[in-house]
Amino acid sequence: MVEEPRPFTIESFYNFIKERKLMGAKCNKCGELLVPPKPMCPECFSKDLSWKELPKNGKLLTYTIIHVSPKQFQALTPYAVGIVELEEGAQLPGTIKGIALDKVKVGMDLTVDFDTEQATDEWPQWPRYYFKPMHYM
Repeated sequence: MVEEPRPFTIESFYNFIKERKLMGAKCNKCGELLVPPKPMCPECFSKDLSWKELPKNGKLLTYTIIHVSPKQFQALTPYAVGIVELEEGAQLPGTIKGIALDKVKVGMDLTVDFDTEQATDEWPQWPRYYFKPMHYM
């Protein structure tokens, strides 16, 4: 049985997350990596795309500590959210777990992991990923 090709949408991105895969769309014309995926390359306007599994390791570019959050995340406060540049250059935002907040530093090595907790009855319902330290400092 041949699997239907998945559309290049945020929904497909999160369906891959559910499968514990970090995927982006790669433009076959100019090589741009689209994370999250889009149905058309913003650089060259090509729709000739393919799915590419992304590396799970990267470096923290910037972060903030959230002290006041939407009610769905109040139980987590305070927590860190950052942008990580993955090894092939794609940048991905996400929550940072598994490290004391005062130990989070720009430039630290992080890796993607996948949340196994059940989603709440409220938004967001999609499966979640997060970043954790590769080496605890």
